[in-house]
Amino acid sequence: MNKTIRKAAVIGSGIMGSGIAAHLANVGISCILLDVVPKNLTDEETQKGYSLEHPAVRNRLATGAIAKLRKSTPSSLYDDTFAERITAGNLEDHLSHISEVDWVIEVVVENLQVKKDLLNKVERYWKPGTIVSSNTSGISIQEMVADCSEPFQASFLGTHFFNPPRYMKLLEIIPGTKTDPGIVQQMKVFCQNVLGKGVVLAKDTPNFIANRIGTYGLLITLQEMLKNGFTIEEVDAVTGPALGRPKSATFRTLDMVGLDTFVHVADNVYANITDETEKAAFAAPDALTSMVARGWFGEKSGQGFYLKKKGTNGSEIWSLDLVSMEYYPQKKVTSGSLEAAKLAKGARGKTKALIAAGDRYSEFAWNILKQVLIYSAEKVGEIANSIHEIDEAMKWGFNWELGPFETWDAMGLVRSVERMEREGLSVPSWVKEWIAAGNQSFYQKEKGTLYYVSEQSLKLVEQPPEIITLSSLKEQNKIVKGNDGASLIDLGDGVACLEFHSPNNAIGADILMMIQQSLVEVRNNFEGMIIANQGRNFCVGANIMLLLMEAQDDEWDEIDSIIRMFQNTMYKVKRFEKPVVAAPHRMTLGGGVEACMPADQVIAGAETYYGLVEVGVGLIPGGGGCKELALRISQHVGHSDVDLQPYINHIFETVGMAKVSTSGHDAKKLGYLRSTDRIIANQDHLIYEAKQAVLRMSKAGYEPIPEEKIRVAGSEGKAVLQLGAIGMRESGYISDHDLLIAKKLAHVLAGGDLQSGTLVSEQYMLDLEREAFLSLCGELKTQQRMQHMLTKGKALRN
Repeated sequence: MNKTIRKAAVIGSGIMGSGIAAHLANVGISCILLDVVPKNLTDEETQKGYSLEHPAVRNRLATGAIAKLRKSTPSSLYDDTFAERITAGNLEDHLSHISEVDWVIEVVVENLQVKKDLLNKVERYWKPGTIVSSNTSGISIQEMVADCSEPFQASFLGTHFFNPPRYMKLLEIIPGTKTDPGIVQQMKVFCQNVLGKGVVLAKDTPNFIANRIGTYGLLITLQEMLKNGFTIEEVDAVTGPALGRPKSATFRTLDMVGLDTFVHVADNVYANITDETEKAAFAAPDALTSMVARGWFGEKSGQGFYLKKKGTNGSEIWSLDLVSMEYYPQKKVTSGSLEAAKLAKGARGKTKALIAAGDRYSEFAWNILKQVLIYSAEKVGEIANSIHEIDEAMKWGFNWELGPFETWDAMGLVRSVERMEREGLSVPSWVKEWIAAGNQSFYQKEKGTLYYVSEQSLKLVEQPPEIITLSSLKEQNKIVKGNDGASLIDLGDGVACLEFHSPNNAIGADILMMIQQSLVEVRNNFEGMIIANQGRNFCVGANIMLLLMEAQDDEWDEIDSIIRMFQNTMYKVKRFEKPVVAAPHRMTLGGGVEACMPADQVIAGAETYYGLVEVGVGLIPGGGGCKELALRISQHVGHSDVDLQPYINHIFETVGMAKVSTSGHDAKKLGYLRSTDRIIANQDHLIYEAKQAVLRMSKAGYEPIPEEKIRVAGSEGKAVLQLGAIGMRESGYISDHDLLIAKKLAHVLAGGDLQSGTLVSEQYMLDLEREAFLSLCGELKTQQRMQHMLTKGKALRN
């Protein structure tokens, strides 16, 4: 079974169904979105004279869902035009169209009988070879198709997307007892490579992996809280970043999920397991059921564990007292254990520090963790085949930094098991046998290769070739050279990777120096180089703290030297005689964009938020960003009589408003990425794809890019840009300082005061950039903006 999936049908146009359809559209798969036929007309349809038989009425639910996709925030679509890849329909008129698709996804209400009835109808039009799946959060896959034919069952499986489908990495694939193993493998590869998902294979048990462990953990947390008298905010302080979990922690997470939804998920486990002890753990506490009965579902109803109120100083967040069921102003939580966790580095260090601190919050964290860890160990073999799948599911599905077994290792496996047994807990026998065999942890590393316990033996973690992990390569002593800001790593096959690893990957002199040294090394010993890293974000820009300090000390020669070094380094990358590919991901701002622009090709993750944002700190791009954009416009129009002005206007607005792309595709629309640059869905594959691009260019006989002249808009174009900025100032949209920055930006992008159409060198444009950048550094209001960004983390409009 190796059928290519080019077209899909999604049945059910609710939040999940439309979100799945949107993500399929994101990766280029056309979709039919189907829902039931409405039984009543809306007032608007009545006014238009429609009947219930009108196509617009019959397709209303799907059509409305597609319209909402274009307006959703955050957007479900990489680009709102991708909604055109989704066709609206209904189950009565268009179900037969599933015979034309490669994949049918059922996303209707979480009710076994409803799903069974629908799948029986789907089989009537099903064509052998078409994959059919259910997006269910916990209903039995095999029971859904128990009445269907064996060939249909062989093509059926569960595909549990997490919400929102575009942004959540986890996808659980759940085979039925009769699912063709070839289809399971094909879907795993497809969902990883094309949809960009982190896939785990789950067993057909209630709530599968992530929701089974996650729901248990949330309920245990709630029970421990009620038993020991902790407040809402105390629990969230302990169960958030202090434990390597998201800031939403426990109760903000529940408010976002919806308490009614959470209770439904918990009830599904409760109803489908027989062990009485386990049942008791999944019984929703009275406080939770009371909130649901009152309609306090969380964010979607306006209140849940938290309530936003208007106060004298704006909006205030109030917390719920679960005893009195009344809200009170939120209180700040501090303690020695929380401070110790805050100061510790990484999720492992934070968890260890929190548990070891010994105060009441430390004890609370331990009481939660010990139960979750034991429960996870009990479920190995029942819900998943390995600890690794459980860990990955929790990291990808609940955004934990460490999975349960990684957490156990961080706390100290042997020591924590001894403590559990002292406290009367029953630790699964396989865990004790593993320790008795002389093992100190579940995971072990040897020469960069990761092993984990599986059926009481060590098993190699099989990383697909598309996943290259820089940390593993460094453990294998593959660092060619490095300093505090960056390292050059040997990826094998003649390709090196320049990795940023300064704080926030901000570009300073150390990174620039390493880029230059890397070019020498690659020239002598490699086929080419990629610029990539696996930090949380690719690069948040240049080191503005250094710039601010130099400006406050009037060290203008030093600032000039820094900017020249940045410009010269990027120029060397652009003219380098071997291929260079940049692979940015997530936040790629300011200098991070300028570090990518000289590359022969950019291969960006779909979730890349890309922008030249220097105006936010009172500056303009100074590392070649303005020059590169002007050059691209000149290349696009050629040395002809085509008017440059519309193109210059576009980039002036983009840079002047510090626009940041909402996706890699949006970065192309904004003009930051070229048509030859690529977008891939799976961020884990970026380094592999960039490496392959370097090898392709090298094999094809790479020739460095020759310098060419830039045709500029000149004084006339500059005047048009500045006139627009003046109009915005007179209308009150921008401040006087914004206008000053805009005038400087216009001067640079237009090529100064030359005649329109004049051809200039790249160095000429770089000089304009540097001069404007330096002059703005000397402005007090720019320095205030830089200071505000450093201290507050957001832009100041002064």
